[in-house]
Amino acid sequence: MKLAEFDYELPAELIAQKPLSARDASRLLHLEPDGSMHHLGFDALSKLLQPDDLLILNDTKVFPARLVGARSTGGSVELLLLEKLEDDTWSVLGKPARKLRPGTELTFGDGRLGAEVVTRAPLSVRFHHEGEWDDIVDSLGRTPLPPYIEPMSDEAEARLRYQTVYARDRGSVAAPTAGLHFTEAMFTALESRRIRVAKITLHVGHATFAPVRSDEISEHRMGIERFEVPPATVEAMRQSRSVIAVGTTTVRALESAARLDFAPGWHESDLFITPGFEFRVVGGLVTNFHLPKSTLLMLVSALGGVDQVRAAYLEAVEQEYRFYSFGDAMLIYPARHGASRRRC
Repeated sequence: MKLAEFDYELPAELIAQKPLSARDASRLLHLEPDGSMHHLGFDALSKLLQPDDLLILNDTKVFPARLVGARSTGGSVELLLLEKLEDDTWSVLGKPARKLRPGTELTFGDGRLGAEVVTRAPLSVRFHHEGEWDDIVDSLGRTPLPPYIEPMSDEAEARLRYQTVYARDRGSVAAPTAGLHFTEAMFTALESRRIRVAKITLHVGHATFAPVRSDEISEHRMGIERFEVPPATVEAMRQSRSVIAVGTTTVRALESAARLDFAPGWHESDLFITPGFEFRVVGGLVTNFHLPKSTLLMLVSALGGVDQVRAAYLEAVEQEYRFYSFGDAMLIYPARHGASRRRC
């Protein structure tokens, strides 16, 4: 398929720049397999799902992965920590990239944290510091909000709102944003309807938000992200009526695990889900509205149907839904191309 098939026009004013005051106050577009759509509030989710459905969440935790400092040669520098490679060496994204040559010295927080550029393509740096690494990053780092969101002036508020209420396992540089809508009250409502909840962990990295640069989407290669599907979650799937994933990262973790026969422990995934994909586990999806031409939109289209999802996005624009990380949500349930039977 061509990349252009996943393009759409979005007025800039529909990109949500900040979260609503109440997490569950967002809107929910329910897309059914026949293409019919219903406009609801997100708090209607527990009434749409059925008893013995299983809702699966990604409990990864975002850390303040954006560092702003200075180059020894003069001028500012900004790094986004992506992945620890070895010792104190990290794979990063950096600005200004053209000036980050091997050997360039960097400082952050009045010298509390130093670094040296090791390689340029891909960009990696080696840090030197005293004290606990996580404590230093928590002190000096900033929440890695996406570039289409204006920086929040209150860092404490950013750390609170760009994080799910159930985040547990530190390791992501982007939030699994479909989960931002959930509150403890919603979990109580789900429980009262006998809708169970289980968790996986996938640490969101550059693979999730890296742009597709090939006109033919089959030529795109996903980067690697680490995930774990606990045995308790696998057992819950065996006992469930249907599996509804919260977010595209949860879909990727579950479908990757299915192809590994749900072997316990941590694994790596470079799974690229596009239309025509055979879903073995997931039969429904709670998701936000994604960027044009993104791998996330391709995954959603694979599950809900290309034409149906395209129509839903046009409808969401027409109805002025809020888009992207702090925006509204869509429920694909049951999924047009979802698993008719769990294989676990």
